[in-house]
Amino acid sequence: MAETVRMTAEEVHGLIRRVLTANGFDAANTEAIAANMGGAECSGAASHGLFRLPGHVRAVAAGKASGQARPAVSRPAPGIVRVDGDRGFTPISHRAGLAPLAEAAREQGVAVLAIARTLHFAALWPEVETLAAGGLCAIAMTSSPPYVAQPGGTQRVFGTNPLAFGWPRQGHPPMVWDMATAAMARGEISLAKRDGHGVPEGTGIDADGRPTTDPAAILEGAQLPFGGVKGGLLALMVDLMAGPLIGELTSLEAGAEDPLPGLTEVSGEIVVAFDPARLGARFDGAEALFAAIAGQEGARLPGDRRTAARARIAAEGVAVPAALHAEISALAPGG
Repeated sequence: MAETVRMTAEEVHGLIRRVLTANGFDAANTEAIAANMGGAECSGAASHGLFRLPGHVRAVAAGKASGQARPAVSRPAPGIVRVDGDRGFTPISHRAGLAPLAEAAREQGVAVLAIARTLHFAALWPEVETLAAGGLCAIAMTSSPPYVAQPGGTQRVFGTNPLAFGWPRQGHPPMVWDMATAAMARGEISLAKRDGHGVPEGTGIDADGRPTTDPAAILEGAQLPFGGVKGGLLALMVDLMAGPLIGELTSLEAGAEDPLPGLTEVSGEIVVAFDPARLGARFDGAEALFAAIAGQEGARLPGDRRTAARARIAAEGVAVPAALHAEISALAPGG
């Protein structure tokens, strides 16, 4: 078993802050990213936690991203909030745009947040969870450079193009799910390569278009959508919604921008928020459905595993691979 380093939540957040500060990120960007990345690590989402930190540093060092981004917010229409992300990572844009989005949703019943010129290199659930914790229902979508082929083809045309959904609950944490439209998130494939094990059949194809369970071969070849053509259609929708609809790049166009290996390129995100009070929501009906799901042996509600992981990690800390801890610590020598 690989050697690990046990860290408390406070130590995780502190390490992220030290590394970002040592590598050109200002205080506002550092705090936004540390909250997002540290929150993912301490929610059991290792593929979007500390694992992503070296990529943030590489992106700023290469001039692909800004660690001192100043997002600009505008309201082109009553129900639309637009954020120019200033080539920063999305957490700083979320801090600028989610509050006006929530305000517009309560005013209008539904509102849209369009974030452009940003790098979404994080889990997608934090933004919908934030909105759902405030009593709103929310959907988020973002795209990436092309990693995924349409079933039947071999050319990369889509990003992993995730979707996230958040539903508010009374007396319980929000019901939140976040899924890639690819059969497996790219970060999970990268972790499988790092840890030396295979991935399930149907995850992807090699550079010659042959099905494979070798994560290294898939990273060189192409991923596949979940559910065949149906997943591909959802990937297409996300590509259009988070790209051309808001004046941003398609996955294919983002790929032409020569992104750093393993890192997304500047692109867009779209978040739609709904006010249940304005739409006549029946929360009792939703709770009855949740109870029917959770009451079945072997079934669980989306987000339950994340909630359990948070409680466990708060009590026991998180086990970080020693090699990753050493790599990250070297980015802030003397810290």
